[in-house]
Amino acid sequence: MTDKFQIVGSLLRPDELLKYKTQIEHNDDIQYPFYENYEGYEKCETEAIKQVVAKEIEHNLSVVTDGEFSKSMWHLDFVWGFGGVKRYIADHGYFFRDVDGTSKYETRKDIGLRITDKLSGKNHHFIQLFQQLQDTAGEQQTKLCVPSPSHIFGELSWSDNIGGTDAVYQNIQELKEGLVIAYKEFVEEFAAVGGKILQFDDCLWELFADDNPNSPFTGENINQDEVKGLATEFIDINNTVIDFGHSLGLKMWTHNCRGNYDSRNMGGGSYVKIANLFLKQLKYDRFFLEWDDDRAGSIEALEVFKDRPETEIVLGLLSSKTSTLDDEARVVRLLDEASKIIDKDRLLLSHQCGFASCDGGNELSEAQQWAKIDQGQKIAKQYWGSTV
Repeated sequence: MTDKFQIVGSLLRPDELLKYKTQIEHNDDIQYPFYENYEGYEKCETEAIKQVVAKEIEHNLSVVTDGEFSKSMWHLDFVWGFGGVKRYIADHGYFFRDVDGTSKYETRKDIGLRITDKLSGKNHHFIQLFQQLQDTAGEQQTKLCVPSPSHIFGELSWSDNIGGTDAVYQNIQELKEGLVIAYKEFVEEFAAVGGKILQFDDCLWELFADDNPNSPFTGENINQDEVKGLATEFIDINNTVIDFGHSLGLKMWTHNCRGNYDSRNMGGGSYVKIANLFLKQLKYDRFFLEWDDDRAGSIEALEVFKDRPETEIVLGLLSSKTSTLDDEARVVRLLDEASKIIDKDRLLLSHQCGFASCDGGNELSEAQQWAKIDQGQKIAKQYWGSTV
């Protein structure tokens, strides 16, 4: 057995659970966590989580999650669980790149967030869910995945929630302060119930890569000083909460990708271009980084971790977007390249993202998902040997 292969977090949901999730997606006048709106939903979710945790242990995963079966989307359920937030169905969803690389692909539309009161992270439903995960996993190590503070700060600050007569927060600074308070309240309760590993997921770093053709911050007539200032603000808000988590004895991890929805992505942007910002300055203990295709650029971006000997890097060299097994020779070649920069013992292997960042999941079957996970375990054991 090896702990050198890890999953990012999400796994494909079973059909019986998806029946409820689909109803949630298309209904507006319902309240998170939606149990009171759909008879049998909570029982179905709980049973599905028990089954997937057992499956993770069966496949020798050293750190398990609830498969994110309790979520509709990788990030918004967490925000819906805050006090002071109302969910609604927006006029349109997010826009991803379709499989041809150029056409737009629209996601689900229940992405609207309305701030109705000061944000609060107290008594969050995720705490109850995590306690259930702990009970189900027993002695197995667990982690909880939530969106990073900066990702949610970005989405809220670009919405119509700021300023105006009825706005709770009149400016970006007030929003930032309120969001940090809410996150700290949540992190404190997570630590209090015995949480050890908290993972912040983030999809916005590559907006700041000037080789990303899909970013609003690239092109002519862009004030790059303002762009760098926003990146610094993103880093600061995350580090504030990371420091707080560390003060409570938590391991703080992060996962970064370029979008993962129905096997589509949101854009490009290489790590080399943002290495001195997000990789070098964020204070995480472990980075899950997406490296399953050429969009990530050169592995030389890892140079910034040389002077951070306690930091671990999980290379997402495998793909959760495809139904076929990955090219093992490519994975080993890139691991060898990374090992010339970073000590081999500090490296781990994963897929670039989860298998179902949103509940619909990527375009593969459950059997293909577990085959890909088994392949990752096999490669890691061959490369590092048994480590547990």
